[in-house]
Amino acid sequence: MKKKVLSALLCVAMFATALPGCAISTTKESDDGSVESTEDTDSAEDTDTEDAAEDVVVMKDEDLKGREEITLWFWGAEPYAQEAFKEILVDKYNASQDDYQLVVEFRPSVDADIKTALAANQGPDIIYGSGPSFVMPLVDAEKLENLDSYSEQYGWKDKILEPYYESGTVHGNLYSLVNGVSTMGVFYNKKVLEDNGWEIPATIEEMEAIMDEAMEKGLYASVTGNKGWQPVNENYGSLFLTHIATPQTMYKVLTGEESWVNDDVKAAIEKSKEWWDKGYLAGEDYVNLNFSEALQLLSDEKAPFFVGPSIAFQWAASFFTGDKEENIAFIPFPATEQVPEPTYTLGGACTLSINANAEDSHKEEGAKIIDMMMNAEFMQEMTAAWPGYWGTPLKDLSSVDSSGMNYLSAEFVKVVSDISDAVNKGNFGYYDNTFFPSATQTRIVNIDEVWYGTSTVDEYVQSLEDEFRTEFDNGMVPPTPKPNMD
Repeated sequence: MKKKVLSALLCVAMFATALPGCAISTTKESDDGSVESTEDTDSAEDTDTEDAAEDVVVMKDEDLKGREEITLWFWGAEPYAQEAFKEILVDKYNASQDDYQLVVEFRPSVDADIKTALAANQGPDIIYGSGPSFVMPLVDAEKLENLDSYSEQYGWKDKILEPYYESGTVHGNLYSLVNGVSTMGVFYNKKVLEDNGWEIPATIEEMEAIMDEAMEKGLYASVTGNKGWQPVNENYGSLFLTHIATPQTMYKVLTGEESWVNDDVKAAIEKSKEWWDKGYLAGEDYVNLNFSEALQLLSDEKAPFFVGPSIAFQWAASFFTGDKEENIAFIPFPATEQVPEPTYTLGGACTLSINANAEDSHKEEGAKIIDMMMNAEFMQEMTAAWPGYWGTPLKDLSSVDSSGMNYLSAEFVKVVSDISDAVNKGNFGYYDNTFFPSATQTRIVNIDEVWYGTSTVDEYVQSLEDEFRTEFDNGMVPPTPKPNMD
């Protein structure tokens, strides 16, 4: 997926490997799992096209070349993840019938490729998307299939958490399904906390006190960074809008009942600037760190905390190994005066849709494949091999057995289960790339205007209102599920 979700990024060069029956090439991945294009924009157009094609990893079984192909484009996941995708989805689907084979292309610039292909009424049968704000313009352009009949056939509405199901609807009809839950929270190094006599923070005040002491001892307060990928900023914007502005206020804002220009939203933006000014966001190194480097620092005990998305479990495995494996753990963002209960900022790993221009038989098979990914068995198998990404948003996760999983996979299952419980109680807020329209999301990404002092809080909040109001009036706001309003 070109992972904007929930969206924090690691630029890491992937190495070439060999998967059975697949063509393998080198890609470049960002911290949140996005894959960045390696095209040279100064090169000739034909060279750009050739380079992009070389970066595409095609997963195709030549032994099944007589079958019709059902196609899916995906982001450039790491080789181990591609192998898991092949064994747990592709091979199982191919073995389930004799007429079709699933062909997956792992693409460095999947979002751009999808948009370009759909504009020409082409593209894969199964459409990857980086969030509902990505999906909505494609629906308005009539490029995506209405999934209502498939939802009824497979019972999706009954088994998928309501906020996630609603996020895939446009004008009351289903067009996409979120493949996995993601939330913003706090990874912490157990050993760092224990060595310094720090308890796991239950409140924001306790977390801030630990960060202050950490800096006094020459440690980072927390580690993360937007090196090479400015949208990391939106993690903090979404986080503070949930925990300071509150889900109740944000529900009113997103449904047009209240303006963005209100004291709660201002307090959230001011809190983000306070954290910036105090150096809580890795200090001056915020712009010099990507997720890979930040997780390395957390593993090396240079900080107590890593504030980021739960999908970072999939990269933590590269740094928390051997006797360090169980040093890392994850908690929801600590309670604030405004939001005392465990509350989760809801985001999604990606969305899955069906191409409106696909052949009817391919649409049927595409829905069947999507359904294969929307069940507890698939989550269990994929999470065991690929932790952090496939937290299927199911109402009931009781059948997911993590007892045989490694530490990180089992921890991720617990996080997803906790999120599911909180959602069922209505204790959730809104991650911007899942619930905000695209131009408003861009303004959240640009929250660093406030951090650097190029915009005041009042000016910035007014700009949010201006962008949002235009999108709201044009019907571009994704559905907003209602949180617990007590």
